[in-house]
Amino acid sequence: MKITHITAAVLALNLSLFAADGAQIYKKCSACHGKKAELKYANKVPALTSISKEERVKALQGYKDGSNDSFGMGKVMQPQAKALSDEDIEAVSEYIESLK
Repeated sequence: MKITHITAAVLALNLSLFAADGAQIYKKCSACHGKKAELKYANKVPALTSISKEERVKALQGYKDGSNDSFGMGKVMQPQAKALSDEDIEAVSEYIESLK
């Protein structure tokens, strides 16, 4: 029984070490969207903090699979989004939520 608890604790620690870091991921986004996701990009794209987490996740997934061309940004955003896993998308969206 004791070994099972130790194994579970080690496994949980390892998973947290490999968890996506939204703040780190967002550093690449900040050049266009601002340090606090507050910038309106090209006077077309709303500030990322002004939309819901669910909208951000859906938009990024759409950019990733090529189905989203909101504000004519599909070609710019697709390479950015393709580099992100689903876990990365969730993590960065959660991080942006924390900036509100």
